[in-house]
Amino acid sequence: MANGITVSHPGSNDQVIIARRLRLRPSCTTLVQCCYSKFMATRSKAAPAKSVRQSVTIPATLAADVRRVAKERHVTMSRALVVLAERGVRAEAEAKQQLKATYRNFVEASEPELKNEAGRDLILAIFGKDSIAEDSVF
Repeated sequence: MANGITVSHPGSNDQVIIARRLRLRPSCTTLVQCCYSKFMATRSKAAPAKSVRQSVTIPATLAADVRRVAKERHVTMSRALVVLAERGVRAEAEAKQQLKATYRNFVEASEPELKNEAGRDLILAIFGKDSIAEDSVF
């Protein structure tokens, strides 16, 4: 056994000893490798994204919209659903980042005019554009 690698020939006594160490039964095959991972550098590869088969029930009106998108783009309904879901997740993440930035602007504003404008932007970001009336009652 040199440098963690043992090469033995079938029927030799070394193979029986190594097989006992590795808790293997002696066989006719040639044992070429022992303690390989200790001496050889290995790279950890990033695992490719796995797909998950998922069954969902969607409302008929949404199915009609997905079917329309699929026809327009010349893709299957499944692919259209994936694309639309990815877009939705991306849009939600961007909205969350935008809300955090708006909140940060509100907290960091020191002048009353800037604080008021940042407050309006924050209200709009949280509740939408219909949350603030154009004409104030008071």
